[in-house]
Amino acid sequence: MPKQQLSLRMIKDVIRLKWHAKLSHEQVATALKISKGAVAKYVSLATAADLDWDAVQDWSDQQLSTALQPRSSAALPIVVPDWARIHRELDRKGMTLMLLWQEYVEANPQGRTWRYTQFCEHYKAFAATLKRSMRQHRRAGEKMFVDYAGSTVPLRDGARAQVFVSAMAASSCVFACATPAQRLDDWIAGMVRALHFYGGVPQLVVPDNATAVIASADRYEPRANDTVQDFARHYGTSVLPARPRSPKDKATAESSVQVIGRWVLARLRHHRFDTVAQVDAAIAELLPSVNDRPFQKLAGSRASVFAELDKPALMPLPSQRYELARFKTVKVHIDYHVEVDGHRYSVPHPLVGQVLEARLTQHGVELLLRGQRVAAHVRSSLRGKFTTVDAHMPAAHRAHLEWTPQRLIEWGQQIGMACGELVTRLLQTYKHPEHGYRSCLGLLSLSRSYGKERLEAACERALALGTVRYRHVRDLLANNRDLVAQESAAEWTSPAHANVRGPDYYQ
Repeated sequence: MPKQQLSLRMIKDVIRLKWHAKLSHEQVATALKISKGAVAKYVSLATAADLDWDAVQDWSDQQLSTALQPRSSAALPIVVPDWARIHRELDRKGMTLMLLWQEYVEANPQGRTWRYTQFCEHYKAFAATLKRSMRQHRRAGEKMFVDYAGSTVPLRDGARAQVFVSAMAASSCVFACATPAQRLDDWIAGMVRALHFYGGVPQLVVPDNATAVIASADRYEPRANDTVQDFARHYGTSVLPARPRSPKDKATAESSVQVIGRWVLARLRHHRFDTVAQVDAAIAELLPSVNDRPFQKLAGSRASVFAELDKPALMPLPSQRYELARFKTVKVHIDYHVEVDGHRYSVPHPLVGQVLEARLTQHGVELLLRGQRVAAHVRSSLRGKFTTVDAHMPAAHRAHLEWTPQRLIEWGQQIGMACGELVTRLLQTYKHPEHGYRSCLGLLSLSRSYGKERLEAACERALALGTVRYRHVRDLLANNRDLVAQESAAEWTSPAHANVRGPDYYQ
């Protein structure tokens, strides 16, 4: 607090005791119960004004006050600082009132300036005239507050567009957009658009305790859900939800929602919209008028203060926008694949039996083990199919993939021309020849059980019957022990030979 000034009556007593009673400074201070410094001050002023007790004992208070005014500074008015600028400067990181006071004194070496205590008192009086939300000192680039407006915009089909609002802490620069609902993907889309609207990333994102965003709304240890934490990791920021039932924690967001309601949504009340996209376009058109609107009691506007304070303090944006990701726990099956939405994706075969975390985006699938990526695939919508990376297979399985259509055909031709032709036709029946590899290998392996001659004869019979299926050739061999290559197709189709399967089975 500033030092209390002595009353004029007390000043007269100082002069009386000093010059009339001839007391020392210490004795005067003890008698009047004031400090020796105060005694010295007013004795010095009286001496400078050439006053004594005989001269002032009959003076009025006004006469004494005028006579004691310091001659060197009486004609100089006190230099009043630019309180609005000082208020804004305090939003800068590391700025203090002491530093601002020193700059104020140094900038006015010839003028009268307040001492530090008086400087602080006058600043507090100025800050008290501002709105409550404006008195909160937020560091530049530190926080971005996000929330949904309570007001919604009706659509012609009866639905209502929700309005997402964000605001930077120091400048209150506001962003708003329309979303279909307040689901998790709507929150993420709104925050991503807000960061790219500002052109940078703050240190903290402060949302409300919405159930779509916050997994645990604990007052002391709140936790955002996995998708929101993934969003924060992508942009290199942190998400710190406000305390439950504590609107003061996000006063900037509350006031910005009010501003959007009054200066944007109120102007759209007579418009009729068909889609959320139309609402979003209308909000975007009105948004510059909100940020460019001058402050009432401070210099500049939201846009100008953002450019001056927040923008330089923001972290740079990553090269790519965040793509919404959802997380799912999966287990690696014995075939070293995990199943996601009916499709199977491979992982390295040593991970069989492990529990992994699947990160699912619109176009990709990442598989994580204790936070480390072990596999990544392009997402597929084909249910019941496989996406397999060769490097994930055991060595024996990779050897199986070394087979090629030509290698299989050449192996069949080594058994006989009919076998080679059957293998060729078998591969041609599939859109992708690889799908027929297992059938071809099964067919060729029959030579180990029945011999090459009998397999060649069975292939001739199958070609004559117009069938190229592995199981048909297998049945021919299993059911006709005396099968030889010289028998004709007509003989084979007779009832005597078709002792297990009728001729229609092979059509």
